[in-house]
Amino acid sequence: MLKPRGAEEAAQLASRRARALVPAPAPRPLAPDVSPASARLSLACLLLLLLLTLPARVDTSWWYIGALGARVICDNIPGLVSRQRQLCQRYPDIMRSVGEGAREWIRECQHQFRHHRWNCTTLDRDHTVFGRVMLRSSREAAFVYAISSAGVVHAITRACSQGELSVCSCDPYTRGRHHDQRGDFDWGGCSDNIHYGIRFAKAFVDAKEKRLKDARALMNLHNNRCGRTAVRRFLKLECKCHGVSGSCTLRTCWRALSDFRRTGDYLRRRYDGAVQVTATQDGANFTAARQGYRRATRTDLVYFDNSPDYCVLDKAAGSLGTAGRVCSKTSKGTDGCEIMCCGRGYDTTRVTRVTQCECKFHWCCAVRCKECRNTVDVHTCKAPKKAEWLDQT
Repeated sequence: MLKPRGAEEAAQLASRRARALVPAPAPRPLAPDVSPASARLSLACLLLLLLLTLPARVDTSWWYIGALGARVICDNIPGLVSRQRQLCQRYPDIMRSVGEGAREWIRECQHQFRHHRWNCTTLDRDHTVFGRVMLRSSREAAFVYAISSAGVVHAITRACSQGELSVCSCDPYTRGRHHDQRGDFDWGGCSDNIHYGIRFAKAFVDAKEKRLKDARALMNLHNNRCGRTAVRRFLKLECKCHGVSGSCTLRTCWRALSDFRRTGDYLRRRYDGAVQVTATQDGANFTAARQGYRRATRTDLVYFDNSPDYCVLDKAAGSLGTAGRVCSKTSKGTDGCEIMCCGRGYDTTRVTRVTQCECKFHWCCAVRCKECRNTVDVHTCKAPKKAEWLDQT
């Protein structure tokens, strides 16, 4: 039996569209008795299936630049919006600094939360970097957005002062005379160009949120700003004395970045005191989440949703669980086995560690050490007893 011409054309059209949508083998020919309406219905079902399998919010981010290192190619970075891609293409040298900043703030995040159930774990070969945990508008998301913005400011500011970027150098605004508690001094040397670092970080990091204009974007913009201002907060004044025998009758001073650890410590305290809020009806500001809660200030981290407990593996919530995490048997804090293991108990393993000790300097020029063996007990959290918890993954 020959196919009706309309059905044959519909089948070819459906096949071409399916091949364009998914990288699958060409579909089998339609049966001889398939009508054009059936072909259209099949195509509609395929499109609906593709739409339903897409995530609710694609959270790929510029954070992935840190995983690319020197291989930053703007067109291949997932999650960049058009403005970020334009800046990436226009300032490739700055993108290298952004990548270095991303690696620095991720290390700092992991340091700050090393003794907590959520420990800022990143996922290998995952463009979202942290997985689904960032989809929830939680304290953890607030901290990550703040410290990521701070990391970009710190990295770009440092690169400007070190002469690594052609578009910026030392701070041009610190000139002339000034005074502090010790008296008058002259601005000199090379002050870190915090102004350029903040300006570029704001343009690049905030670009995606300014396009979305929803409550979550408002939260992210607020926390981004908190991160940027945190770096400025810890600028320090460094001076060099001039005078007879270092009498310091004259001083030349400049502003310098503090170690990024100070910014991380500060934002960690902001995380502890983060304020739960809701967006106002016009979506332009925040209000306290509950009556009696204090209002958020410009320096507070803000969040909408309560955090999960992070006790068990839950892919939907982005929780990796604490099974196998090392804990302290004696600590009463968050690193203690009682809290870290969520009451499940812990396993104890006796291990022998080999370290270098009794090192001595021998002339000239070597340091010789002995090998010392030390046997210690390592405590790790037990996995949940019931296997049913796997169902929620």
